[in-house]
Amino acid sequence: MTKVVKQACKYRFYPTPEQAAELSRTFGCVRKVWNLALQARTTAWHQRHEHVSYLQSSAMLTQWKHSDDLGYLNQVSSVPLQQALRHLQSAYARFWQKQARYPRYKSRKKSRSAAEYTRPAFRYRDGHLHLAKMTAPLAVVWSRPLPDGAEPSTVTVSRDPAGRWFVSLLCECAVEPHPASAAVVGVDAGITSLATPSTGEKIANPRHERRDRARLARAQRRLARTQKGSANRDKARLKVARVHARITDRRKGFLHKLTTRLVRDNQAVVIEDLSVRNMIRNHHLARAISDAAWREMRAMLEYKCQWYGRDLIVIGRWYPSSKTCSACGRLASSLPLGVREWDCAYWGTRHDRDINAAVNIRAAGLAVLACGAGTRPEREPSRAGGRP
Repeated sequence: MTKVVKQACKYRFYPTPEQAAELSRTFGCVRKVWNLALQARTTAWHQRHEHVSYLQSSAMLTQWKHSDDLGYLNQVSSVPLQQALRHLQSAYARFWQKQARYPRYKSRKKSRSAAEYTRPAFRYRDGHLHLAKMTAPLAVVWSRPLPDGAEPSTVTVSRDPAGRWFVSLLCECAVEPHPASAAVVGVDAGITSLATPSTGEKIANPRHERRDRARLARAQRRLARTQKGSANRDKARLKVARVHARITDRRKGFLHKLTTRLVRDNQAVVIEDLSVRNMIRNHHLARAISDAAWREMRAMLEYKCQWYGRDLIVIGRWYPSSKTCSACGRLASSLPLGVREWDCAYWGTRHDRDINAAVNIRAAGLAVLACGAGTRPEREPSRAGGRP
């Protein structure tokens, strides 16, 4: 059954100097409106215990445009400014629902430079994209066509730290689910092997950051030797950003290929609920864990399974998948991280740590599919000799 989903198609484009100046000005105005609205809402709450709604923020924006100090807000399209207020309202909603932290102010150097245009502020026709306040279309590199019959509902223009310009078109498109399959795979995420499916295959970790570490360190040393505020510092900062962009692009491309294969070949994918935020507190493994990008891999699996009619099962993070013998179900007394192979003390079965964990993860996922059973193991007898 065909499913209609929202898909963002991202392309690179090359603006003219006039378009780049207009977009940079728009980015600055969007950032200014966000900060002003955030300050007004924070002040209203701390001083008067009042909630400021989106409509009240919109009325404030009209007043700001008529003031002498903020009259430059009239020079850009009003749609990205209104969208900034809507995004702030969504950020507050997530905060009150305890799904995110309190909204923070946007910085010119650290925050993402982006502006969102809705239908009244852009026109897409015959492969040409026109934005408000611009006379010429954007020179977009259409590396792949938009889905058949797709009409963009919003257009987001952004510039990354490496100076590259991107445009993202959000469309509603039809997606055909993959044919039904009986295969169920458990996936154990790791550092040496990025992913180990329960089939016994080991997918090596490309270690994109390590491969470019020398180049990145050299660029960062050159940046550290430059004087703050100089033109050479801007050039050196751009070179560092380009190395980071290269690492990010290669990592994302590899993860897309991996997750697409897992979703295409299996009806259900079972993974562990890893607490990456806590794990990177280990300073010996933080860089390797960040380079593995387990959180990004899980996010890709989530939306791809939803699109193509697959099941993604996430088992509890405390399930001892590595310490449990996949043959008899007994728990090993201890299993340090450095032990990659171990023998079951009861049956003598030799296990590869990663493959054994993947097999146990798959078994726990099958239990959830069958009857919704939990994944916590049975309680072992206490060391004092008590009953189980």
